Amino acid sequence: MNLDVKRLSVSLGRADIVSDLSLKVHGKQFVGLIGPNGCGKSTLLKSIYKVIKPDRGEVTLANTDLIKSPPKKIAQMMGVVGQFNDLSFDFAVREMVLMGRTPHKRMLDADNAADLALVEQALRQVGMERYADRSYLSLSGGEKQRVILARALAQEPKFLVLDEPTNHLDIKYQLQILNIVKRLDIGVLAALHDLSLAAKYCDYLYVVKQGRIAAEGTPREVITRRVIADVFEVECETYMNPVTGELGIAYLTS
Repeated sequence: MNLDVKRLSVSLGRADIVSDLSLKVHGKQFVGLIGPNGCGKSTLLKSIYKVIKPDRGEVTLANTDLIKSPPKKIAQMMGVVGQFNDLSFDFAVREMVLMGRTPHKRMLDADNAADLALVEQALRQVGMERYADRSYLSLSGGEKQRVILARALAQEPKFLVLDEPTNHLDIKYQLQILNIVKRLDIGVLAALHDLSLAAKYCDYLYVVKQGRIAAEGTPREVITRRVIADVFEVECETYMNPVTGELGIAYLTS
């Protein structure tokens, strides 16, 4: 299932946040968006999953026009996991995950055995089955994020959008979340703030600077000393880890 974003522009007030931006996710690629805070990554993603209406441009998923389609139709195809998931009132974990079945149901439809089976499966996928009857608000940040991911999985998405899902999490939970997503074998578009995680998990990267694409390519092609200095305004050296063979980054301090 391909995602195709063409010449998307978004302004908030009088400020241009995303300007004439295009990107693609082919099939089951894990594609990352990297860039400094305020560069437009989250605004771009919110335009894709219909929280913000773009000023112009096209967004299609498997030839479905996401801008013109109703939210319920999109939710039957696409799951979303964001970085902020606090609630002002509480639910049991199982109830939270059951909300992921809403796009596939008509008004007043009751939850059935198939829905409950999908919820249990989603909880097992994220390692939270023992917490099904726990209060959501009693969980740690990492546990809450895994529940939100389980809710997205209960939607049976063919595509997943991640809006900095590991922000504010300990490294243990960052790795858990991204390992789970990597194993899903579906298309993923993720905004990530940690360059090392982007290098480890992403097949392809788009570097965003001031609402535009500043560079694109594989992690080895775009996570370079020159690009990081230009976009993030820090000096670094990149290297190949001799043990894992993965791309590493060493930041230089003045």
